Amino acid sequence: MAVFLFDFDGTLADSLEVIVAITNDLAPIFGYVPTDLSQLEDLKGLNARQLIRQSEISVFKIPALLRRLRQELQRTSAHIPPFQGIPELLAGLRPDHTLAIATSNQPANVRKFLAAHQLDDYFVEVVGGGTLFGKGRLIRRLIQQQGWQPSQVIYVGDEARDIEAARFAGIRVAAVTWGFNRQDLLATAEPDWLIKGTSNKRFV
Repeated sequence: MAVFLFDFDGTLADSLEVIVAITNDLAPIFGYVPTDLSQLEDLKGLNARQLIRQSEISVFKIPALLRRLRQELQRTSAHIPPFQGIPELLAGLRPDHTLAIATSNQPANVRKFLAAHQLDDYFVEVVGGGTLFGKGRLIRRLIQQQGWQPSQVIYVGDEARDIEAARFAGIRVAAVTWGFNRQDLLATAEPDWLIKGTSNKRFV
């Protein structure tokens, strides 16, 4: 039995437009360049560190920005849709595999989303929060707490930093192309699997 450990935003939840809208509203407060929606596809070709440099935000403000973003997402999480095909994918995996979520978002926000879409019974654990680049430690700690063997676990994410996090935790990783990073950037990061498209998803 495999353990499928999912990222949330951009992998399960189609939340990019909501996150962009919130971060654009917060730009004057935190002093960075808002996202031009006409350039969104180009921005998907940048990893998180490149995006930070391009936005010109002070690295010292990022923890406070993340806290504020997570707070704002509390109001909208239940209204964010899952990507097309995700509920069916999870329903297909659930009988034979263990499912969990590890995300930079707050677990409470994720649980609101799961409850709104009748997916809350699918996952044995939801862990989240922490720093922007601390997901690897989060994943490794969850694996240790659950007593899973790293060879059992596959992390599923949509960003280059998700691939980095999985490598840090010593597990395999599947990168999906329907989220925050483009296929070419994900391929450069060399995931074990590159899952293309937005429907008919397959991990096994």
